[in-house]
Amino acid sequence: MTRDEDVATRERSRVALVTCDIFPELYEDEFPLRDALRARGVTVESPRWDDPAADWPSYDLAVLRSTWDYPARRDRFVAWAHTVPALANPAAVVEWNTDKHYLRELAAAGLPVTPTTFVEPGEGWTPPDAGEWVVKPTISAGSKDTGRYALPGEAGVAVAHVARLHEAGRTAMVQPYLTAVDGVGETALLYTPGPDGRLAFSHAIRKGPLLTGPDLGDKDAEYNEEISPRTPTEAELAVGERVIAALPSPDRLLYARVDLIPGPDDAPLLVEVELTEPSLFWTYAPGSAERMADAIVARLGATPR
Repeated sequence: MTRDEDVATRERSRVALVTCDIFPELYEDEFPLRDALRARGVTVESPRWDDPAADWPSYDLAVLRSTWDYPARRDRFVAWAHTVPALANPAAVVEWNTDKHYLRELAAAGLPVTPTTFVEPGEGWTPPDAGEWVVKPTISAGSKDTGRYALPGEAGVAVAHVARLHEAGRTAMVQPYLTAVDGVGETALLYTPGPDGRLAFSHAIRKGPLLTGPDLGDKDAEYNEEISPRTPTEAELAVGERVIAALPSPDRLLYARVDLIPGPDDAPLLVEVELTEPSLFWTYAPGSAERMADAIVARLGATPR
């Protein structure tokens, strides 16, 4: 493609950075990506995923970003994703990644996943005798409906939490609370496509401890994240590469986030891998939004309308 053809492709390209009605103009963390794309001549809009008037086939690429209201309507969200002709990440990946049962598959593949017990609706659950534990639903976002329990003292509220999830038809997952998060924090590894189009490490951030105690069913509970830039360890990067290699359709992914916390032996454990609508923390890593914009432009050039 000549330079003039490249410019022409950009100028006729339309990209949707998909959001929800909570953030009609996108969450502020997405502004650097929006601006970087516009600086490259791409037309950028921010339609809601559930907007019936949105013309999804008219976009050269629809990139899932702040679609954070989907957990209560996950089936509808997945069905919608399958109707969007050019969606990043692909709909099949979205379907796989929006239910944390995927952790069982990654553990079976030999990855160091945080030990997880899934408690399906209708199943009984007996809390462990001691220790700190986390209870959360398999379909959620932003740590909503997630609680931390010190056992045996808080066994009753932990059981009530599981029962509340089951009453809503949701699967509960139970994990040990990884105490390293209180000091070391959680490391999020961010990946965007490199020059060859395959995911490559871009940057990392540290997230401080988030869970302070039980979830009591307060729908208005708020969580405040402490975010800062981080240089990951070699061990964290090695686990991240293993996770990326094990993902479905890794060569089709536009982004990935791998969240890690040190386990009892200080080795990194996978908390989750986010492929649907994760915060990618552009504002904490100069140049990262520009790298993503270049990757999107390269993808547009490969498949112009």
